[in-house]
Amino acid sequence: MAAVRRSSPIPVPGAELAGDLSLPEEPRGVVLFAHGSGSGRHSPRNQQVAAGLRAAGLGTLLLDLLTEGEERADAAARRLRFDIPLLAARLTGAADWLGGPDGEPGLPVATFGASTGAAAALITAADRPDRVRAVVSRGGRPDLAGDALDRVRAPTLLIVGGADREVLDLNRQAAGRLTTERELAVVPGAGHLFAEPGALEQVVDLAAAWLLRWLPPAPGPPPG
Repeated sequence: MAAVRRSSPIPVPGAELAGDLSLPEEPRGVVLFAHGSGSGRHSPRNQQVAAGLRAAGLGTLLLDLLTEGEERADAAARRLRFDIPLLAARLTGAADWLGGPDGEPGLPVATFGASTGAAAALITAADRPDRVRAVVSRGGRPDLAGDALDRVRAPTLLIVGGADREVLDLNRQAAGRLTTERELAVVPGAGHLFAEPGALEQVVDLAAAWLLRWLPPAPGPPPG
């Protein structure tokens, strides 16, 4: 499979979202990103993580969960960025698009959520158990997924900075509720944004190892 890099309008219920799909040659799967509050597909942190995952052989789909008009309204009211049901519905719609004829239907999907986007990533995994094979949360708020935590079947990695104590406590509680394969990975000394030298690189290494563990290998060529 040749490498792919394209921007695509992604139709979801009630909206059309902007998304950037990037696939290396022979990708193992596609990682669908859910950004945190007030962020988007151009987030430098998500861009850095996505580049690292592509280098490890994974495709990425970065998208804006809000339309341009919604982002303008949210900049003033700051309400939509915390509307977890809306964000989760948008992310689930993007997962459905990936499995359709305009996406990459032959590739398994994982979700990757940052901050409040982690809740959306987990809800999508709960609502699409046959589609989402793995979940990664970076400095996330998995507690905001509510009762969906009990329904998640995809193996889930929760990555938290050691200095982000309140979020670390919330992740420990969420990990206790998950009944699937799960792991809580703590990056020593890192804060909520993993801005410390080398912290985001550790996130990439942890996420790539988890995703490559749980996403099935690409099928080999047919026997000659």
